[in-house]
Amino acid sequence: MAGQEGGRGGSGAADAGTPTWARELLDHLRPTGRDVRRVVTWLAETVNGTAALQDDSGTLVAGTPMPLDENLVADILAGRIASAATADESGHLRLVRVEHPDPAAAGAAAVLAVARPEPFDRRASDILTHTVQVLELLLRVRETTEAGRRLKRATSDLRLAILQLLMVEDTVSARRVASGLWPGLLDTDTACVYVLEGDAAQRDRLAEECLGLTGDRALVVRCPAMDEHVIIMTTGDAAGEALRSLVDRTPGTLLGGSSPQSLARTATAYGQAVSALAVARVRPDKTALYAERNRPERLMEPAALREWTARLLRPLDTLPHHTRAELLATTRLGLEFTAVAAAKVLGVSRNTVRARMERVESLLRTDFTDLTVRATVHLALSTQVSLADGQADHRSPGRPPVQLGDLLAGPALETWARELLGRLDSDARDLRRTLRSWIAAGGNAERAAQTLAVHAQTVREHVRSAEPVLERQLIAAGGDLYEVVLAHLATGELEHPVLVPHEQGYPDGPGHPDAPVHG
Repeated sequence: MAGQEGGRGGSGAADAGTPTWARELLDHLRPTGRDVRRVVTWLAETVNGTAALQDDSGTLVAGTPMPLDENLVADILAGRIASAATADESGHLRLVRVEHPDPAAAGAAAVLAVARPEPFDRRASDILTHTVQVLELLLRVRETTEAGRRLKRATSDLRLAILQLLMVEDTVSARRVASGLWPGLLDTDTACVYVLEGDAAQRDRLAEECLGLTGDRALVVRCPAMDEHVIIMTTGDAAGEALRSLVDRTPGTLLGGSSPQSLARTATAYGQAVSALAVARVRPDKTALYAERNRPERLMEPAALREWTARLLRPLDTLPHHTRAELLATTRLGLEFTAVAAAKVLGVSRNTVRARMERVESLLRTDFTDLTVRATVHLALSTQVSLADGQADHRSPGRPPVQLGDLLAGPALETWARELLGRLDSDARDLRRTLRSWIAAGGNAERAAQTLAVHAQTVREHVRSAEPVLERQLIAAGGDLYEVVLAHLATGELEHPVLVPHEQGYPDGPGHPDAPVHG
């Protein structure tokens, strides 16, 4: 661009100390000044007129709307002419084609219209010509930026879709989707899930850092349920070390990680990582891995547990495989998290989550508002994955079916349960009694308070006080709470839930079509 004021008959030196129109126009190409609307506004002011930029649909992009000859506009947009000029008693008008890079339409263009009272002299014509060039550059930059954003958004959505497929145990589809962009990422039997927690306003930056650190070795997803969380699924130890280093140098962040799990147990791994975050909050390094502590199912006789699980979930076996897997995975997440959180993780509505869980309730003939029922079904669902791997055990003819009471009666489990709940005995507030009443009331502090003749806030404070003693989250329902519920069942402090397991030959329960089974 020339730096002279063409049309005024003099050089730019005549305006020493004042930016020329060319310099002003160039300023609009600086990173801080790239705005199409500002350029059009500047053009109108500089030529002492009005200006408007409209796209090929007639939509105003920038400037002041003005009536235009539709035939001239159509000719310019079609490429039959590059520009047009008209004049009447109201003033002078110029129409100029502006190339507009639109990925959806070849040869897309916009029209820049400039009107002014005086004729267009050389200076005004030069300003208009160079402004068109700047606008084309800015539109190209904007489209390139938007295309980059669309690509990032599409890639992010694809990562989330893969995670959601894994959450419902559809590993075949997840591998198929991942193989196109990240070949080899899911070519593994086991993986770990990490959850990085930080400031919600900084989550995009943290996600980008995670992508940079892990590359193609991990699946990085912005958690759809928690704005503060980034979910990272990785198959190697190096990615875990890189994430811990990120927490070291980023104040205010926490990292929780799962133990290695099969891809079909991604939902379980996610729950473990969220649980580990609670431990990370009190750790000096703000990181924690899920501890493989003595879990109640590990203290039960494996063959009996699998037989009982298969029997309890048998009503779902009549469903199509996809429907059954969908119901099981949704219920597993719905028991770990709220319906809203589970819905966001799965990419469905909360009403869909509730409808699926109600269907499972109906098939199992049970009530999920009862915490002992939730804990029992959660135990079965946690065991169910091994049944899908062909590890089911079948009862020998003549041997009575395994009941929940049989599973809870083992000496190892009873010892574990008494040790766990015994930790509460040293507190003079009788936390154990409060916790037992709260569980019996379905986790409802108000109903428990009525039973105990105390204030509901007292119940909540007692339950929160029990969390660090038991090293488990209780207020946020999930696996930690269900372990504590099973401990109460094992010690006999709570009654076993009424279940109606399915027996072959007796569709409504063993021994008699209408006979409910306690445990």
